[in-house]
Amino acid sequence: MEKSKILIIGVTGSLGYHLAEASLKFCHPTFALVRHSAFSHPIKAQKLHSLSQGGATLLTGSMEDETPLREAVRLVDVVIAPFSGPTMSASKAPYPSYQQLGSVKRFIPSEFGSDPTRAHVSELDDLYNFYAPKVEIRRLLEAEGIPYTVISCNFFMKILLPSLLSSLDAPPRDKVTVYGNGNTKGVFMKESDVAAFTISTVDDPRTLNKVLYLRPPENVCSLNELVEMWEIKIGKKLERLHVSEGELLQKIKGTSYPANYELLFIYSAFINGDHTYFDIEPPSGVNGTQLYPHVKFTTVSEFLAH
Repeated sequence: MEKSKILIIGVTGSLGYHLAEASLKFCHPTFALVRHSAFSHPIKAQKLHSLSQGGATLLTGSMEDETPLREAVRLVDVVIAPFSGPTMSASKAPYPSYQQLGSVKRFIPSEFGSDPTRAHVSELDDLYNFYAPKVEIRRLLEAEGIPYTVISCNFFMKILLPSLLSSLDAPPRDKVTVYGNGNTKGVFMKESDVAAFTISTVDDPRTLNKVLYLRPPENVCSLNELVEMWEIKIGKKLERLHVSEGELLQKIKGTSYPANYELLFIYSAFINGDHTYFDIEPPSGVNGTQLYPHVKFTTVSEFLAH
């Protein structure tokens, strides 16, 4: 079967770059929509040169530029927009255009985190409007009949795992913070692995209009398990500093957004249990590691070993 042509918007970002690399590795004709300013940015320009050398076609434009966006979409079968945070609202505007063009076989929107439809609604979500934009985008796709696949990978390893969620510049050697009772579990995935699973979905009818959950058992860990794993690796017991749910809430409210976003993530996963309280069930959800056993991924233990 002929490989789908893929357009990735945001290839100079960390996940976007990994997605483009995976698309090229899996032999998909790969296109990137790139802002003009990126070509003069030293680090971004280096990434773009590498992708171009690897066979990617670079197109100038952005999600806000309707004409270049339309022209780019006409060239491909699949569009991936790996945005997050405040950028996400901008990704709603072109969805009707995709439907009018009638050329997109699959859209993979800017979720790539915990499933917002599964998150426990709390005063924090009302306060920071954290999940609502993602839910709105999902509902818009469904209402417009735009074919989609959503990727739910929960935490990227590089964000919280290096410090064991302790907001340090390096792994703890003496003391470690444990939130709540330390037994609620979260899920961690390496970005390059998320990219490989994502690209695996684009021509797979089993993932059409579904959520692909990445929840390998080796990467589902509580804080207590993470600390014990790390203690074994360094051969030393750490002093545990316990922070209650109430104390964590006060700390979140006492810190302005986005400086408190890591604490919001921690509260969602390790207090509310938003990553793991539910089972992955058809017809709306599929298990990525079961669908694609050939895709190798980094385990939490392997990540901590480095």
